[in-house]
Parts: sequence; C-alpha cells; structure tokens
Amino acid sequence: MITYLQAFAQSHQLACKTDAAGNIVISKPASPGYEKRKTTILQAHMDMVCEKNSDVKFDFDNEAIQYYIDGDWIKAKGTTLGGDNGIGMAMMLAVLASEDVKHPQLECLFTVDEETGLTGAFALGNDMLTGQTLINLDSEDDGVIFIGCAGGIDTTASLPYKAEKPTEGYFAFTVQVKGLKGGHSGDDINKGLGNANKILNRYIWNLNRKMDVRIHAFNGGNLRNAIPREAAATLSVPYSEKETVRVELNHYIAVIEAELGDVENMMQISLESETLPETVMDKATSDKLLNALYACPHGVKAMSRDMLGLVETSTNLASVKMQADNSLLITTSQRSSVESAKYDIAHQVESVLSLAGARVTHGDGYPGWKPNLNSEILGIAQRKYKMLFGDEAQVRAIHAGLECGLFLEKFPHLDMISIGPQMYGVHSPDERLSISSTQKCWEWLVGILGA
Repeated sequence: MITYLQAFAQSHQLACKTDAAGNIVISKPASPGYEKRKTTILQAHMDMVCEKNSDVKFDFDNEAIQYYIDGDWIKAKGTTLGGDNGIGMAMMLAVLASEDVKHPQLECLFTVDEETGLTGAFALGNDMLTGQTLINLDSEDDGVIFIGCAGGIDTTASLPYKAEKPTEGYFAFTVQVKGLKGGHSGDDINKGLGNANKILNRYIWNLNRKMDVRIHAFNGGNLRNAIPREAAATLSVPYSEKETVRVELNHYIAVIEAELGDVENMMQISLESETLPETVMDKATSDKLLNALYACPHGVKAMSRDMLGLVETSTNLASVKMQADNSLLITTSQRSSVESAKYDIAHQVESVLSLAGARVTHGDGYPGWKPNLNSEILGIAQRKYKMLFGDEAQVRAIHAGLECGLFLEKFPHLDMISIGPQMYGVHSPDERLSISSTQKCWEWLVGILGA
C-alpha cells in the first residue's frame, strides 16, 4: 500500500514524503483563488481488520477482497470489506486526482497500522504536517460530525496450565458458538450483541457445577477491537453424563435465545462427539479459567453524563486462544472518554485475571479527543451540510478510537472533525458500505473544501 501511494503521487506529480513508520503525506497546491486559505489536512488509515467466517477459506495477504453490490450496499463474500478505512482513502485519492475540486493547500495523511493499536499515529514524524485544520475520514455514520472520541488500552493475560493425560472412560465433545453478528468493540458495544466467549464459557461453567468437566481446548474470538462472533471448546465428561450434556445444552440454548434472540437471530450453538484427545488441561487451571472468564467484565460500564446517548466506558473480552507453550492467551480491550475511568476498568479486568493466576500486561494505550464546540471547521461543516441537504448535521462524540487524540498531542493547534459515509457491521464479515451515503459524503467533503 505504501508503494502504491508513493507511485500514485509520482504519477500525479505531487509532493510525497514518508516517515520512518511508513506514514505518507501527499501534498497538493491550493486551487487558484484559495492560496490564502488555511492548509487543510485530510486523513485516513491504510490498514483494515481482517476477519472472516470460520467456514470461509481466504488469504488476506495474497487475495483480493471479493466484493459485490447488493442494492445500495457494497459487501464482501464472507470477509470484512475494508470500507474501514478504504473509503476514506478513496475520497482522498479522488481529491488529489481531481482537476475540478476547489480546495486550499492540502496535506493528505495516510497512516499505517491504525487497527492494531494506532501505531502509525503514535510514530508520526513531527515534521510531517504543517496544516492547521484536519478532517478525519474514518467515521461511519451518515450526516454526523464527530468532534471527540474515547481513549483506549489493551489488557492481555497469559494463563499457564499443565497438560495431562485424559481420563479413560470419558466422553469427548466439541461445543461451538457461531453466527453472532460481532462488530466494532467501540461503536457496537452498546447494542446488546452476544459475545461468543461469554456464551460458550457460561455453558461450560454451569456444566462444571454438575459434573467433572475437563477442558482439552478453548478458542474464541480473534481481534482485540472486534466483539467475538465465534468460539469453540473441546471438553470431556464421564461417559455416564453423555446424555445429560446434550439435555443441558438444549436447555441452555433456550435460555440464550430468550435473552439474545431479538438481536442475535442467526446464532447457532452446536455439539459434536469427538475422539478423546491426547491431552487435557489440569483441573485446577481449568476451574480458574472458567471462573475468570465468567467474572471478567464485558460491555458498557458507564454512560456519559455530558453527552446524551454516548457510551463513556466499556470493555471487550475479545479472544481466548490456546498457545503452543501450554498457556492460554486472553485478550481484552478497554475504552473510555474519561482517562481515569479507562485505567479503572483496565485494572478491574487485571484483578479478575490475576486472581486466576494469569500474568497480566497492559498496552501503552492512546488518549481520547476532547470535544471543541467552538471549532471553526465544525461550523463550516455544519453550514455546508445545511446548504447542501436542507437538514442539520448531528454533532456527536464516538466511543471508538480515532487517531485524532494522538494528532492533537503532537500538534496541539489542530482544529479537527471526523466524517464518513454510512457503514454497518464494521470489523465483521457483515461489514457493508452505503453507495448513496458515500456519494452524499463526497459532495459534503467537496463542499467543505471549497467553502
């Protein structure tokens, strides 16, 4: 992607610079008559979340996304689409290539590795930007201007276990949860969606109260910033409990469908018999794991008192993975628009996992972006939206991580907003991008630049 952008700049005879992290800035001179306007920065990130359904074979490193059009929507076949943030990049490239769009001096910033922890924004060179106004194109709601975002931090835990020989005369089986919607761990965390890790663990925990359950494998979820859609565990119980296991699962399915059926109408929970595996997790660690996952918080923890409807603080139990070194890696992420609350929820997660004997570490985290209702670019965007579409744009903060908070730390003078077309299911294979909303957002962006 870096090579592509550098070649694009060269083919259009535009100045281009790249910092040590791989971030790129392509500059374009102001249109005639716009030379005295403030230099404007457009910004999007190069990377995407690579999620797919478990029954889909796809190599994200070497295969092109198989997209298709369904009415007003662009979708992908069984994988994430990459509209986050490919559509933001596309708009920037369209502005750079256009001979008709009127604009001030432009600096188009393409950052790397946003989805894996805002690495590019953290490492952005101090000499990369000179502009005073920044328009981030990494939002996903039609007609909304975002002027603030949550900060975030990752909390991971490594839980070692002893691999033992399984007990003879035990019945082995795999329980799988799939068909959940998943989604963005920030933007979708308040929608009451199911967490595959929590759903699977709850069944095993309850089963473990009634019989001797041994865990051979537990794997669920993938990425720290995606609500887990799928999880599976291979277990064994005394053979005399074989029928009880199935009866308990049927009861449990009815309970979960009653709780989540209105939002997770494609959920599937299945059980299949297995050959008894060669090893099993030691019982003490198994019990600690089940208790830790049951107690580990997930979802919305607090709503904002300053902005109605905005999630203030949340946490996502993202993934549980068996490792080759006989340990389990538990990955979680926390978000909050209040810095102290961000660390508080991260420490709550740490304390729960520490009680299970896990080694817990935290990532560096990233700051939030405090709203500025007196922003000049906000006023321009509001007036242009009203002029173009005859309606008022909504002004909101978002409970997701945007790179804006880090930009503001490096360049405190920046005046920023974030906009984008309508997308749903971001960070999941259900990701879809509205064509009509994209056209509308493009007209809006062009209008803002030419104001």
